[in-house]
Amino acid sequence: MTDSTTVRAVVDALDQRYPRAWAEQWDRVGLVLGDFDHPVTTVLCVVDCVPETVDQALAVGADLIVAHHPLLLKPVSSVAPDTFKGRIIHRLIRADVALYTAHTNADVAAPGVSDALAARLDLGRLRPLVPAQGAAEGDGRGIGRIGELAAPMSLAEFTAFAAGRLPATAAGVRAAGDPDRLLRTVAVCGGAGDGFLADAARAGVDAYLCADLRHHPASEHVAAGGPALLDVAHWATERPWLDDVAAWLGGRFPVDAVVSDLDTDPWTVHAVNPSKEPLT
Repeated sequence: MTDSTTVRAVVDALDQRYPRAWAEQWDRVGLVLGDFDHPVTTVLCVVDCVPETVDQALAVGADLIVAHHPLLLKPVSSVAPDTFKGRIIHRLIRADVALYTAHTNADVAAPGVSDALAARLDLGRLRPLVPAQGAAEGDGRGIGRIGELAAPMSLAEFTAFAAGRLPATAAGVRAAGDPDRLLRTVAVCGGAGDGFLADAARAGVDAYLCADLRHHPASEHVAAGGPALLDVAHWATERPWLDDVAAWLGGRFPVDAVVSDLDTDPWTVHAVNPSKEPLT
């Protein structure tokens, strides 16, 4: 540990753990705003930098927010205080709260976002679903993870198990496939994952868990005999990573690393018609 911690010191350490060069070209990672020389005693780790998590940062006295999703992913022509993002930026600057983002560079890191997700599901013998280009053999970097269940479960059992292990959301966990299908190997991907359906099929896993699966790709995948699918709220698949990064920060610096449990998933209500008959 160091005797004095500044925004620059934490940013440099995060950049070493999640190098910006690992991020996709379209991504925007690193320090978004903040004074490099400002001291840091409290860090808030969040999935999304939104008004509610900014409220939380101010309430806990955070000097730095470490977020997974970029606040300024797409170009803006104004950060005026009457815009959504402008209001956030003005509040953070006025309160001397720095903002740092680790997104796709944290996705491919080892350990990274999908490692934390796999750990929540007790998956062992992990390897990347899609190894990172240029990664040395055995370093574990890449998109998603493939792992083995401690004991086989049916799809119905694993769906209930995942719902109990992952953060609760209104969306919950839904699955596609034969409920009695026996699962031994599972692929996971933190965040949107239907771009890797073919990779999961090629890997020969029994099931693939991710977020933001779309109707037609999922339907065609299952019809083609691919792995069973589990669709989880986007926030819930990435929230486990916050525990890892907070524990790492707390072990490296004399800071209080706080994890935000505020559910920032946009879906807030979920209802099911138990009779499966049209409502009248």
